[in-house]
Amino acid sequence: MIEQIIQWDKELLVALNGSTSLFLDGIMMTITETSTWIPLFVCLLYAVIRNNTWRNNLLIIVMVTLLVTLCDQFASGFCKPYFHRLRPSQEPDLAEVIDLVNGYRCGLYGFISSHASNTFGVSVFFMLLFQSKKVSPLLLLYACLSSYSRIYLGVHYPLDILAGTLWGVFCGVIVYRLYRWISMRLDPSTPIYTSTYTATGYRRTDFIPLLCVFPVIFIYIIIRATIFAFTP
Repeated sequence: MIEQIIQWDKELLVALNGSTSLFLDGIMMTITETSTWIPLFVCLLYAVIRNNTWRNNLLIIVMVTLLVTLCDQFASGFCKPYFHRLRPSQEPDLAEVIDLVNGYRCGLYGFISSHASNTFGVSVFFMLLFQSKKVSPLLLLYACLSSYSRIYLGVHYPLDILAGTLWGVFCGVIVYRLYRWISMRLDPSTPIYTSTYTATGYRRTDFIPLLCVFPVIFIYIIIRATIFAFTP
């Protein structure tokens, strides 16, 4: 049964990996870079700072640090050395089957995906923290695009991504609940919930930079992809 699942995983990888488009290669290479999303992280920090006391701001920073540590260390520090599953890009049997972009291969082992774990963990945490119907789909889109880029680039199997996603979602929920448990003891007051504020007490207007930054990021991705496609 396990061998059959692995075979299906490889077949799905081949179906989802790569393309003949240099422009799409450039898009995925840009999406997979953490630096591309720095403006998003800045806007998340802005919304947090604008709506919390210094003590709660510090608590959120500690919780996010804990979250990323849990996501990344379990994936890279435990799972990858334990399971020893080669990345598709490092698998000799797939050398003639998958597409790699500019020789991009990453490390030796890939199960589970720390990329998927981190992006989904952070996205779920802030989705629960903000509880904004406009922001949540964008954070989910960020996590999905970043994770799929790893399959497209041939550095992760779909099963690597799925396992990383599940772990990231789990960590995001658990760390958020821990944050709420601590914050309620620091400040037991009930958040205001109106047309101006979300259910967790975040001012909706403070999400405007967050909503505006996504089009800017996508324009940047397109420009980088265009340069990539036309650079010899």
